Amino acid sequence: MKLALIGFGQAGGKIVDKFVQYDQRTGSDIVRAAVAVNTAKADLMGLEEIPQDQRVLIGQSRVKGHGVGADNELGAEIAEEDIDEVQGAIDSIPVHEVDAFLVVAGLGGGTGSGGAPVLAKHLKRIYTEPVYGLGVLPGSDEGGIYTLNAARSFQTFVREVDNLMVFDNDAWRKTGESVSGGYDEINEEIVKRFGILFGAGEVEQGQEVAESVVDSSEIINTLSGGGVSTVGYASEEVEEAAGGGGLLSRLTGDDGDEDLDTAHTTNRITSLVRKAALGRLTLPCEIEGTERALLVMAGPPQHLNRKGIERGRKWLEEQTGSMEVRGGDYPVKGSGFVASVILLSGVTNVPRIKELQQVAIEAQENIDDIRQESEDNLDTLISDDEDELESLF
Repeated sequence: MKLALIGFGQAGGKIVDKFVQYDQRTGSDIVRAAVAVNTAKADLMGLEEIPQDQRVLIGQSRVKGHGVGADNELGAEIAEEDIDEVQGAIDSIPVHEVDAFLVVAGLGGGTGSGGAPVLAKHLKRIYTEPVYGLGVLPGSDEGGIYTLNAARSFQTFVREVDNLMVFDNDAWRKTGESVSGGYDEINEEIVKRFGILFGAGEVEQGQEVAESVVDSSEIINTLSGGGVSTVGYASEEVEEAAGGGGLLSRLTGDDGDEDLDTAHTTNRITSLVRKAALGRLTLPCEIEGTERALLVMAGPPQHLNRKGIERGRKWLEEQTGSMEVRGGDYPVKGSGFVASVILLSGVTNVPRIKELQQVAIEAQENIDDIRQESEDNLDTLISDDEDELESLF
């Protein structure tokens, strides 16, 4: 799947930068164009892979390149005002070669949280290609203002995109981990999952062709219908055979064990499918009631088989209760691992989102109370002498 990636804000820019690195490292060729948009000049300068002419600094007349200080209302205003500058960078994207736009943003800050929904709305108005969002939720230890930003941004962003894929930092941060080290690791996890998902079906000259091809239309159909998506991932290291035979036949030197090898491969695939669906999802949720799902098995061709994928797909159908479960393989010669990636689209039973919104409502009430109290305290402070002193103007 060919994507035009637009990172909005600090987190969005860093994730898109990592996507470009992943693309170059694996040769998956999913990034057709990469743009970073920010109100903070320093954040744009810190990027490594996104071309200089595709880094867009907005809001210079308002914030002078210093960012919006976690004020996502200001972030949204600036995005509205400077949308033509962002469009200038998008104009250089060969849209006829792109299957979809992916707008990436952290939802807790100011620039991405406010600007990403504005950009998504703009893109949907102009282009016929799907516009997806990848939103990153802040950890619950990051403070009330970030939670409030995330809750407001989430409910705006999800309405403006064709589908919002979510990554929850809360489920991924390790205790005692440094902030920068933690986020680097998290960004790698994001890129690995979505890289395999979007890379499936892209076949270059001389590459292995999948038995059951997962192409961009399968991904688009799974994401159609809108709502919220989460991605599961599980992998296992494997030893590759020198020839075309399976692993066991190579070890035993006997092709008669092919049935046993097939059984072993099938069992590994079904086990990885379960681990991916029931393990740590990018956004933890109950998978029952998922509207649509897509299973991609990636790895060396001899470790993939149709029977295992079919079994995994049927198991996923039973667990989700969905009639729309697609599946296929993504052969990657020399990868050294077999991986299962599961896209669950249209999930609704998401405790973290409900909790986020509840905390945000309480934070909003607290902020209003604090403002009122602050005004009352100021009145008390100056009112005693106010009648005796004349105001300057």
